[in-house]
Amino acid sequence: MGSNTTSPSIIFLLTGVPGLEALHTWISIPFCLLYATSLSGNSLILFAIVTQPSLHEPMYYFLSMLSTTDLGLSISTLVTMLGIFWFNAREISFNACLSQMFFIKFFTVMESSVLLAMAFDRFVAISNPLRYATILTDSRIAQIGVAIVIRGTLMLTPMVALLKRLSYCRSHVLHHSYCYHPDVMRLSCTDTRINSAVGLTAMVSTVGVDSVLILLSYVLIIKTVLSIASSEERKKTFSTCISHIVAVAVFYIPLISLSFVHRFGKQAPAYVHTLIANTYLLIPPVMNPIIYSVKTKQIRRAVIKILHSKE
Repeated sequence: MGSNTTSPSIIFLLTGVPGLEALHTWISIPFCLLYATSLSGNSLILFAIVTQPSLHEPMYYFLSMLSTTDLGLSISTLVTMLGIFWFNAREISFNACLSQMFFIKFFTVMESSVLLAMAFDRFVAISNPLRYATILTDSRIAQIGVAIVIRGTLMLTPMVALLKRLSYCRSHVLHHSYCYHPDVMRLSCTDTRINSAVGLTAMVSTVGVDSVLILLSYVLIIKTVLSIASSEERKKTFSTCISHIVAVAVFYIPLISLSFVHRFGKQAPAYVHTLIANTYLLIPPVMNPIIYSVKTKQIRRAVIKILHSKE
């Protein structure tokens, strides 16, 4: 037990992989490869969309938002995670911890919001193709992007700011390689019911609502696709959604898995929790560029063109 400590003076201690500290250097190798894949893949897709006029369409504008979000999510955890694995740099100040926590949550909420916007894009493209360009104009897409940023900021700022009112009198050792909201709350000796309620409300009203609306979008998309007479045309139309469906699965399945492990996997070794928590933040940024490069012909061509031009 530590003494009662005021928030600004706290130094938290991050944790690598419990029980596998001797292997941190080796564990860092796959994580380095994942970070390199995420940063290079998302940067390449962003560069392709910005420089190729053929990709200046609503679908690819939303993809550029997704790549920007994935870059932000990777950068948010990169320094602390690799710092622990390489240099055993476990200390993080209270304010730095809050900042990291905000950006991790912010980019997670942004990713969910962008996936919802992409579902809306697919719905409009399939159900109303003739008015697609007039509904999703450049200015409207920009407004959606601004709304996503404002929504994330307004929903998450109170959640993070409320941690400042707590006193921390227990151990200052966190259970992850980055600052995670429930993890920080657990170390407080103050009543955290308000914090828990605000945190739950923020996540339900963002990621929770988004998941329901994405599901609803696909119900409407499937209904529209089934009304098309030709089976070949149905297949061709629905194939434009495959990349997005896989991206949604890649985002939500690890998120749900982490929640299940936290609630029902209390008997599992500590390193299982840590590895799942680390990979949950890395899987979407790593997989999304691969998914869209493999499944979207226009992106694949643009990326190959850029790579060839640099040879």
